[in-house]
Amino acid sequence: MPTDGDDTERQPTGQGTPPHAGADTLPSPTPDRPDQGGDDPTATDADRGAPQPAEDPEPHGQRLLRRLLGAGTLALDATPRARLHGWLWALGVTALAGFLRLWNLERPHKLVFDETYYVKDAYSLLMRGYEASWGEEPNARFEAGDTSMLGTDPAYVVHPPVGKWMIALGIRLGGGVESSAAWRLAAAVCGTLAVLMIARIARRLFASTALGTTAGLFLALDGQAIVHSRVSLLDPFLMFFALAAFGCLILDREQARRRLAARAGALLDAGGPLRWGPGLGFRWWRLAAGVLLGLAIGTKWSGLYFLAVFGLLTVLWDATARRTAGVRPWVRATLVKDAVVAFLVMVPTAALTYLASWAGWFATDNGWDRHWAENNPGQGVQWLPPALRSLWSYHQGMWRFHSDLDTPHSYAAGPLGWIVQWRPTSYHYPQEVSGLTGDAAQQACGAASCSQAIVAVGNPLIWWAGTAAILVALFWLVRYRDWRAGAALSGIVAGWLPWFVYSERTIFTFYTIAFVPWVVLTLVYVLGLLVGPPVGDDGTARDRRARRWTIIAVGVFVALVVAVGLFFYPVWAAFVIPYDQWHLRMWLPTWI
Repeated sequence: MPTDGDDTERQPTGQGTPPHAGADTLPSPTPDRPDQGGDDPTATDADRGAPQPAEDPEPHGQRLLRRLLGAGTLALDATPRARLHGWLWALGVTALAGFLRLWNLERPHKLVFDETYYVKDAYSLLMRGYEASWGEEPNARFEAGDTSMLGTDPAYVVHPPVGKWMIALGIRLGGGVESSAAWRLAAAVCGTLAVLMIARIARRLFASTALGTTAGLFLALDGQAIVHSRVSLLDPFLMFFALAAFGCLILDREQARRRLAARAGALLDAGGPLRWGPGLGFRWWRLAAGVLLGLAIGTKWSGLYFLAVFGLLTVLWDATARRTAGVRPWVRATLVKDAVVAFLVMVPTAALTYLASWAGWFATDNGWDRHWAENNPGQGVQWLPPALRSLWSYHQGMWRFHSDLDTPHSYAAGPLGWIVQWRPTSYHYPQEVSGLTGDAAQQACGAASCSQAIVAVGNPLIWWAGTAAILVALFWLVRYRDWRAGAALSGIVAGWLPWFVYSERTIFTFYTIAFVPWVVLTLVYVLGLLVGPPVGDDGTARDRRARRWTIIAVGVFVALVVAVGLFFYPVWAAFVIPYDQWHLRMWLPTWI
């Protein structure tokens, strides 16, 4: 993989030193590291943004830009070759991901796990504009392409419609319900695009084409990501929209800092004081993040946690930017100039996007509870219009359903074990395959007994190493205030930690698909710490030799991740394989 564009200031040369963040770190409790690129309490007035002596010819804007973004980020796209490599390697791992997700996507031609709800609901949205009932035992006929049992009575559904509209779009573009590949097309496309997004996001986050490519490769070869790109559930769309929103905020962070450097530099060059610092103008990337987070919430309500965490994260980035630029009342300045604006841009945008996602329900007369307000005058929130009052009543029922959900399930799993994939969800293990014997088994898999499985288990090396990486990243965040550690951990905080509040409910390990990208980012972040920057001219031969061996070790680990991913692929993609081969891949007894 290429090394051009790597952040050569990621870590000061020498052992035992923390990584250079390439931009601001959060304010450090230790004032002895001015090379960290953050707001250093020992910095001179010139460093902090006060007017410099006349003998320093460097404009304030250039100096602030270097402090706010770091040399690595500024050099990342400095040459056509670096920009070309940044796209070619990202597209390369995306092509691999597309192959693994689209190859034989129609297998099995059977509604798998909760596809029994979401695929049929998606087709109902296409035909009726709302989720209608299907009658008794409709699956076999639906799988045969017969949709005549779709009725007009509303069905009670407990998730918003965006994910189902995505599935419906795939059905429409993929050839209709006769094709099981069409059922899953939208999930496969979004899963593939997620690999492209994470490769580009990680490249910008870590100022390294090599680390960005590694992140894309890991997501391309993770089992949760592959399975949920080949099965039409809602959670992969939640992940897709949340990841896209995160990418928008990464771009917004860079754009805002460029504006801050230019505008604050102009003030200082003119001899004026910074006071609270300049305004940063309207931020379109932040607006786009609000729309995408609204779509995430419109897929599953757990998208609300991503809105909360990412909203706090983007404001925190603004706070550290103002402090690094030399704004002294940086807390008040951030609250007034950034936090309020961020809230007013992101939260109402997400709310309006969510409301718009119910357009099909508003446009029909037969959706569930569509006319509840008219049928229950004097009840509900009286100041709302009837349609919104009906929707609010519907949402209250959905909330009660989710809060009280406690149905025993053999694959239910508490959130503590999710991070190590302790009890993965088995989606498919048909008896018509496992029950084959004799010649039938020989013809099917070349053995005395066969298996066909879809097991939603992550790539064990990614998840087990990722668990350790989370601990390292937490240490680096607390000890060195590295913003990249906080960014990588943010999606894990939003996607995993809230479920501990609902641990008494019936919940599943496959919910981890929502935060798989951030497990990957955290792991890649720690690999970047291990490798460190190139050894400078003042480095010793021993330093160069140590770094070379570290790169080799990391390369071996990456190769093992690839090998393990290919090894597990048959039980992620419903291959018919000998029973012994299936059992060989069940590494833990809790996986069976």
